[in-house]
Amino acid sequence: MAAPSGNQFWKKRSKHGRDKLFASPELLMQAVEEYLAYCDDSPWMNKEAIKGGEFAGQIISIPTAKPYTMTGLCLYLGCNKHYFNDFKKTCSDDFSDVITRAEEIILTQQIEGAMVGAFNPNLVARINGIKDNTEVDVTANVNTVIKVGYGENNQGA
Repeated sequence: MAAPSGNQFWKKRSKHGRDKLFASPELLMQAVEEYLAYCDDSPWMNKEAIKGGEFAGQIISIPTAKPYTMTGLCLYLGCNKHYFNDFKKTCSDDFSDVITRAEEIILTQQIEGAMVGAFNPNLVARINGIKDNTEVDVTANVNTVIKVGYGENNQGA
């Protein structure tokens, strides 16, 4: 059954809106550092076969760096990117500094990882909107001469 029209039940609420995820910028930075440590401490494991020798064909696990991502950070913090982006627009300068620092750390790790071959450079560029644009300016003068005539080979109409 729906609430009656014109009710004032909302005035009886103890609070309005969602609680902030973090009470202070310091707590947010601490959580960001925990996420980064989690990524560093739990690498992805690539499965590869040994190619030669007496163990040829045996599958081994090779640890590979786990890239930092904004989506991964948001999941770790218990929010989504939309909430995080909205919070960034409306938060105080102290929180904004922490968020910007987190974004720069994540971007730097992705780009440096792509540069040394740990991550796919094309994918990193696509995720971060990095484009390799080349502009080519071509100017050409084209003169066309069309000769219409009647000669030995052309009988005319």
